[in-house]
Amino acid sequence: MEEKYLPIGSVVMLKEAKKAVMIIGYLPIPNEDQTKIYDYSASLYPEGLISSNQNLVFNIEDIDKILFKGYVDDSEKELVGKMDELKAQVISKMNENK
Repeated sequence: MEEKYLPIGSVVMLKEAKKAVMIIGYLPIPNEDQTKIYDYSASLYPEGLISSNQNLVFNIEDIDKILFKGYVDDSEKELVGKMDELKAQVISKMNENK
């Protein structure tokens, strides 16, 4: 994949999935295992977010195909430019809490 992080609103097909998902967030930490951090949170497409406990979490390498790229403006570019730094900060805090 050419980009490290896809914009919010992007629709992708995950490996071995039967349904597309839409990216709705970055760097989620699932409630059931707060020792893990993922690259994306998503909801089923076209249904969208039905319930907060039905979010999917996945990493960049789980994406099989990009079906649609979401909207990109300067604020999104700025956020994505800081994503590796933000991820490192979150991981550092997670390690402090162990």
